Amino acid sequence: MAEEGGSEGQRTENGGGRLSSMDSVESRWVFQDEDDDDDVEDEYEDDEDSTPRVGLDSDDDDNAEQRLIRTGPRIDSFDVEALEVPGAHRNEYEDVNMGRRIILAFQTLGVVFGDVGTSPLYTFSVMFSKAPVNGKEDVLGALSLVLYTLIFFPLVKYVLIVLWANDDGEGGTFALYSLICRHAKVSLLPNQLPSDARISSFRLKVPSPELERSLKIKERLETSLTLKKLLLVLVLAGTSMVIADGVVTPAMSVVSAVGGLKVGVSAVEQDQVVMISVAFLVILFSLQRYGTSKVGLAVGPALFIWFCSLGAIGIYNLVAYDSSVLKAFNPVHIYLFFKRNTTKGWYALGGCLLCATGSEAMFADLCYFSVRSVQLTFLFLVLPCLLLGYLGQAAYLMDNYNDTTEIFFSSVPGGAFWPVLLIANIAALIASRAMTTATFSCIKQSTALGCFPRLKIIHTSRKFMGQIYIPVINWFLLVFSVVVVCCISGINEMGNAYGIAELGVMMMTTILVTLVMLLIWQINIIIVLSFVVIFLGMELVFFSSVLGSVGDGSWIILVFAIVLFLIMYIWNYGSKLKYETEVKKKLSMDLMRELGCNLGTIRAPGIGLLYNELVKGVPAIFGHFLTTLPAVHSMIIFVCIKYVPVPVVPQSERFLFRRVCPKNYHIFRCIARYGYKDVRKESHQTFEQLLIESLEKFIRREAQERSLESDGDGDEDSDLEDEQSISRVLVAPNGSVYSLGVPLLDEFIKNTSQPISEASTSGEVKPQEPPMDPIMSDQEDSLEKELSFIRKAKESGVVYLLGHGDIRARKESWFIKKLVINYFYAFLRKNCRRGVANLSVPHSQLIQVGMTYMV
Repeated sequence: MAEEGGSEGQRTENGGGRLSSMDSVESRWVFQDEDDDDDVEDEYEDDEDSTPRVGLDSDDDDNAEQRLIRTGPRIDSFDVEALEVPGAHRNEYEDVNMGRRIILAFQTLGVVFGDVGTSPLYTFSVMFSKAPVNGKEDVLGALSLVLYTLIFFPLVKYVLIVLWANDDGEGGTFALYSLICRHAKVSLLPNQLPSDARISSFRLKVPSPELERSLKIKERLETSLTLKKLLLVLVLAGTSMVIADGVVTPAMSVVSAVGGLKVGVSAVEQDQVVMISVAFLVILFSLQRYGTSKVGLAVGPALFIWFCSLGAIGIYNLVAYDSSVLKAFNPVHIYLFFKRNTTKGWYALGGCLLCATGSEAMFADLCYFSVRSVQLTFLFLVLPCLLLGYLGQAAYLMDNYNDTTEIFFSSVPGGAFWPVLLIANIAALIASRAMTTATFSCIKQSTALGCFPRLKIIHTSRKFMGQIYIPVINWFLLVFSVVVVCCISGINEMGNAYGIAELGVMMMTTILVTLVMLLIWQINIIIVLSFVVIFLGMELVFFSSVLGSVGDGSWIILVFAIVLFLIMYIWNYGSKLKYETEVKKKLSMDLMRELGCNLGTIRAPGIGLLYNELVKGVPAIFGHFLTTLPAVHSMIIFVCIKYVPVPVVPQSERFLFRRVCPKNYHIFRCIARYGYKDVRKESHQTFEQLLIESLEKFIRREAQERSLESDGDGDEDSDLEDEQSISRVLVAPNGSVYSLGVPLLDEFIKNTSQPISEASTSGEVKPQEPPMDPIMSDQEDSLEKELSFIRKAKESGVVYLLGHGDIRARKESWFIKKLVINYFYAFLRKNCRRGVANLSVPHSQLIQVGMTYMV
C-alpha cells in the first residue's frame, strides 16, 4: 500500500525469533489529523481524569464544566509532575566532611588540573616560535601576557564565576543548557513538545529592573523558534569542541613531555618522539577503564609532586638568573610587546592561550568533584605553582635568548633533569585524562538529553554517580589522538589546533553563562555587560589569532569538530522528527471506545509493558500489536522512559501513572523519569517491582480522591459491560494454560473471583458496620478487587513489548533530507545501543514490533 508517496512497514519479533511483516496501512486503524486527535484525546482524558470514575490529573483548564467542583485548585497535572521533581536538586557532595573534602581536593589534581598543570611544557615554546625573542622586553611582554591570561581565564572566569553556574554540581555546556531549559521553555529536544513540557520553574522575585529584564528575555526565547534553534546549535558546537579537545589534549601533552628526551639525549629525533608518544597514549587509554576515583587517587601524589617541582624550579631560576621578571606583573609590558612585534605578536596570542588550556576541564569535570574542592585546590596550589613556573622560565630566558625550542627542560637544573623528565611524562599522561573524563561527562549529558546516540556507559564508582567510563568513546579518542600525533608531529602546529578547540568551548561557555546571568541569576546589567565584553572580546581576539594559522595542519581539528557537530545535529533532528511523527499517528480515543474493553481481541492474563516515547495518547504501534498478536495482556502499561532536565530523580518519585481508557480497560500510562545524571542499573525484576508498587500507590490515591469527590449519584456504576463469548486455550507468560470460556478468561476469573470489568455493582457489600455508607463500601470493594487483579496479573508474568519506530524520507522529499534520514540517521540508529539493554530483559519475555514512518 502507498500512503502519500510512501508506505509504512511493520515487523514483529518474539522470543522464538519469528518474523512477520505486513503493511501498516492495510489495517483497521484510521488515523486522525494531529489537531483533531489531540482535541479528542485531551477532551477524553480531561473528562476521565476529572471524574470519580477514572482519573486524578488534568491537563487543561478549558474543560472546567466537565469537572466536579473541588475545594481548591490543583496543580498536580501529569505534565507538571513529570518535570517538577521535588528534592532532586541536591548535590551529592554537599554533606561530605572535612576529611572527605581534603581527599576530593587531592583527587582533583589527578583528574581536573593535569591539563593546565602541564601547560608550562609548551606555552613559551609555541609563543616564541611565532614571535622570536629579540631582547629582554620581549620576554617580559610575553610573560606578562601569560600571567594575565592565567589570571583572567582560569581564575576569574572559571574558578570565580563559571563554576557557580553548575546544574546541581554538574558542569559543561549541556548542564548549562539544561539549567536554561528549566527556567524557560526553550528546549527543542525530542520528547519535550508542548504536550509534555508544561512547566517553567522560573521563580518570580520581588519586582525589580533585573526581574523585568529577565522576564522579557524569557518571553523572547520562548516565542522565537530561531533563537531556540540558535541556542541548541551553540550547545552542540560547544560539545563538539569539548570532544575535539579530548582528542588533541592527550596528543599535545604527551608529545611535549616526551620531547624533553631531545634535550637530555642529543641522538633522539622527532620520529622516535612520535613512536614513544603513541606507545604512551595506548597505555593511557587502556588504564582509563579503572575509574576516576581509583586513578585520581593513585595519580594525585604524582601531580602533587609535579606542581611542587614547578614551584621549586621557578624559585631556583628566579634566584639563579634574573628576578627582574617580576616586573611583568605590570600590564604595560603587554602594550610594549605588541608595539614591537605587531603582526608576530598577534600570532603569538595563539601560543599564549595554551597556558589556560584545561580551564574548561575544571567546569566539565565538575560532576566528579565539588565546587569548593576545585576552587581550593586551584587557589592554594595550582595557581601559585604555575605562576612560579612561568616566572622561572622567563628568568632563564633573560640570559638565554636563543634557547626557545624546549624552554622548560632547558631551564631545569642539570642534577634534577632526569627526575623532572620522569615526573613530567607521568604528569603528561595524567593530564591527558582531564579532557577525556570531561568528554565522558559531556557525552553522558548529551545522550540523556537526546543529542547523541545511546552508548554503553560504565559507572566506575558506587558512591558517586558522575564518575563514568564510556568504552566506545575511549577507544575512539585513542585512535584519533594517534592520528593527530602522526599527522601533526610539530609541537607548534599541534598547539594551534589545541587553541582552536579550547577557544571554541570557551566562547560557547561565555554565551551560555551570560544567559544564565540574565535569566536565572538576574544580576545587574552592568556586571553582565562587563562579563560578556571582557571575556568574549578577549576570546574573539585569541580566536582570530589561531584561525590565522589554520592552514598549517590544525584544520584537522576543525574538520573533526564539524563532523561531531553534524552527528549530534542529525541525531537530534531525526529523533525529533520521529517523535513528532509518532504524535501525529497516535490512535484516537474514539477508536479505543469503539473496540471496547477487550480491544477487539483476546485479553490474556499477565502484564504487558509497551515501551514507547509518547507521554500522551495511545501510540500507533499498539494497533500493530493488536492486529499481529493473537491476544494481548489483561493489563497494558504504556511505559515512557523520559529524561527530565534535572540531574537526579529520587527513586520514590521515579514513576508517574495515569489511566488511558475507562477503568475496565486496565490500560495505564507510566512515565519513568530519570535525570541526565541518573544511573539506570536496575535489573528488570527490580524495575517491575518498583513499577507495580508505584501503580498500586496510584490506584489507592485515586480511590481516596474518588471518595472525596463522590456526590453519591452512583455514576461509577455505569462502567459495567457485557463480555463476549470466546472459547480458546491460551498460554500465559509464566507457562500456565488457561481455558477461555464465557466470560473472557473464565478460569482466570474463577481463580481470582475478579471480573474483567471493574463495575462497582459486581459484588455484594458485607454489612460489617451498620453506619457504613454503601457507596464507600462499594468503592473499597472495587479498590481491593483492582489491586487483587494487578497482583494476579503480575503473578501470570510480565512481558516487554518494544515498539521500534524507524523513519524514511518520502520519495518527493529533498535530496538532502533523503540523505540525512535514509542513510546518516539510519546508520546511527542501527549502531546505537538499544534502551532495553539497560534492563537485561530475558529474550523469552521480549516481543518487538517495528514500524517505518514516511516523513
